[in-house]
Amino acid sequence: MSSQSRSKTRLSRALGIPLTPKAARYLEKRPYAPGEHGRTKRKADSDYAVRLREKQRLRAQYGLGEKQLRIAFNDAHRRAGMTGDNLVEALETRLDALVLRAGFARTTAQARQFVVHRHILVDGKIVDRPSFKVKPGQLIHVKPKSEGTEPFQVAAAGGHLDVLPKVPGYLEVEIDKLQARLVREPKRAEVPVQCETQLVVEYYAAR
Repeated sequence: MSSQSRSKTRLSRALGIPLTPKAARYLEKRPYAPGEHGRTKRKADSDYAVRLREKQRLRAQYGLGEKQLRIAFNDAHRRAGMTGDNLVEALETRLDALVLRAGFARTTAQARQFVVHRHILVDGKIVDRPSFKVKPGQLIHVKPKSEGTEPFQVAAAGGHLDVLPKVPGYLEVEIDKLQARLVREPKRAEVPVQCETQLVVEYYAAR
């Protein structure tokens, strides 16, 4: 296992959520925190620790830095409606998130890599910013020159569909053509992210 895989697996065990397909398999075998005291019963976490862990879960699932998540939270807080729902719904329109949901990539890290390495087009134009906000109606697809490479051939054959959540209703995907369209804004209940968003709101509200 590579050091990156070990790191993701250890983080997954610490947070109690699978961040990669490989980490999901490890969690099934070792459903406890890493380290020599991982199996022992721990004392109850403080309210702060619970909120912090939930914030870290959200960060990890989208692969964000603290500054990025704080900016996203502030934007969500300024909008009408439930701040936690607004936050997840906005994060879900990131280009790297939708590349993953569409099944073009196997993990968040791979999805980000595909975008940064200029393999992904939006409405026919290369976009190399993972944080790019996709608007309803826009078409996400793989650059023609990249379609024949092994990672995308695997994706086009549906090679990731067995380890990813079902494609959500806000996306229309033609996996064999390596293209997907955001048909409408995501709704929190549809987004396959494990997070108690109210705890994230409470964490930032106290800072």
